[in-house]
Amino acid sequence: MTADPSIRPIRIDLESTVPAYRQIADAIRARLVGGDFQPGDQLPTVRQIAIDLGVHHNTVAEAYRTLAEEGWLDLGRRRGATVQERTAPRATPRTKARFRQRLRELIAEARGAGVSPDVIAAELAALAGQRG
Repeated sequence: MTADPSIRPIRIDLESTVPAYRQIADAIRARLVGGDFQPGDQLPTVRQIAIDLGVHHNTVAEAYRTLAEEGWLDLGRRRGATVQERTAPRATPRTKARFRQRLRELIAEARGAGVSPDVIAAELAALAGQRG
């Protein structure tokens, strides 16, 4: 995203098995949780992000729709995407189980790439302590 120079651009891996729209939604969600955007902020246009990332505009539109369904964004025709006030929902047992599974897979990937358990634990503790 390049609309605001103080916000670092989104990076995606077009070779990844994770769909591009999901990578975009995940990157924006991380910034929303991290406080990079406040309620009322306008996000860059679908077209601008698509150009920046070299993807089809429908890919970015799908990411925005995903975030809107989660309650993060208000999508208005000709108004673009606006960050909404959102209270954190309570995690359900299913949500916790999905998180646990995704975390196991990510840790396995990191361990397979040679990242030590101590580094994984330190990174997880640091990230879990961040705002959001």
